Amino acid sequence: MSRPDWDRYFMSMARLAAWRTTCLRRRVGCVLAKDRRVLATGYNGAPSGAPHCIDAGCVRCELNVPSGERTELCRAVHAEQNAVAQAARFGTALEGCTAYVTCQPCAMCMKSLMQAGCVRVVWSGDGYPDALGLQLAAEAGWVMRGTNELEKTR
Repeated sequence: MSRPDWDRYFMSMARLAAWRTTCLRRRVGCVLAKDRRVLATGYNGAPSGAPHCIDAGCVRCELNVPSGERTELCRAVHAEQNAVAQAARFGTALEGCTAYVTCQPCAMCMKSLMQAGCVRVVWSGDGYPDALGLQLAAEAGWVMRGTNELEKTR
C-alpha cells in the first residue's frame, strides 16, 4: 500500500467534509491546510441555526435556476466561505494556507480565499461555471500550476 501525498490526503478530507452538506444541488467540501496541518474545514449548507435546505427546500431548484446563476436565492453558505468563517470564529490565521475544494471555487469564494491569505487553491471534480474567479486570481498574479490548481506568485 502506498501513502498518499499531502495534496491527495487533504483532498480526501475535503471529499469527506462534502458528505456533511445539506444542499440539494451540489456536495462541496473544503479543507484549509498549512504546514501539513488542517486549519479549518467547511461544507455547503445553511447558516448556523437556520433550517437546512434538505428540510426547508431549495428555491433555486423550484425555479430551475442553472448552476452558477442567481446565487443570492440560495440559503446555503459555500464550503469555502464556511471554512474561512470557521477559522475566523476560532481565531485561526489563514495566511499562507492552501485550500482544497471538491470543485472549482466560484468568484465570491475565490475572493474570500484570496482575502483570507490563501496562497494556493487545489480543486477536483467539475468546475463551477464562473470564470470570474479565475480571472481575478490571474489579475492578482496567481498562475495555473495544473489543470485544477492555482498558486499566488506575487
